[in-house]
Amino acid sequence: MIIGLTGSIASGKSTVAEMLKELHLPIIDADLVARVVVEPGTETLKQIVEAFGEEVLLDDGTLDRPKLGSIIFHEPAARKTLNDIIHPAIRQEMLRQRDELLENGSKDIVMDIPLLFESRLQHFVEKILVVTVTEETQLKRLMERNNLSEKEAMARISSQLPLSEKEKGADAVIYNNNSLESTREQLYKILGKWNVLK
Repeated sequence: MIIGLTGSIASGKSTVAEMLKELHLPIIDADLVARVVVEPGTETLKQIVEAFGEEVLLDDGTLDRPKLGSIIFHEPAARKTLNDIIHPAIRQEMLRQRDELLENGSKDIVMDIPLLFESRLQHFVEKILVVTVTEETQLKRLMERNNLSEKEAMARISSQLPLSEKEKGADAVIYNNNSLESTREQLYKILGKWNVLK
């Protein structure tokens, strides 16, 4: 089974990903893939340099993420240009990793995709698992974790699809408001129901 794991900022998706790793389930991490596809020598990095110029590179030839981030932050057109380069490359690499794992005999695979719904990648997976929290918990965790003001935290949260919307599109939901034990218990119950780890 191909499981899509998603959530929102500060919902605890990474905690659940760690629990899945402990169970030795192979995980394809979209954030890691996003770094791999822009490594020096890749076609993707070449296209980014062609679009944004040499100033987005550091002296060692790697991508200067903060510099690129500051260029696209206030420029919707520049952000679209970057997304049009990077998103197809990420998708292609995630599918390549998925197919390789399947060929090597993996029966169950987790695709950890933070923006699964926003990027409309539901068709990549067979079951969608959403890690969710109450709005109050999400706000509190994000403010504490990233040392943000309430206004800054709210802005980050509202840049993503609301968790309530993601819950509607899920095959199963983990409520991550309480203890780690409670989260783990919910996860095991869902995996049992889906016949994973049998």
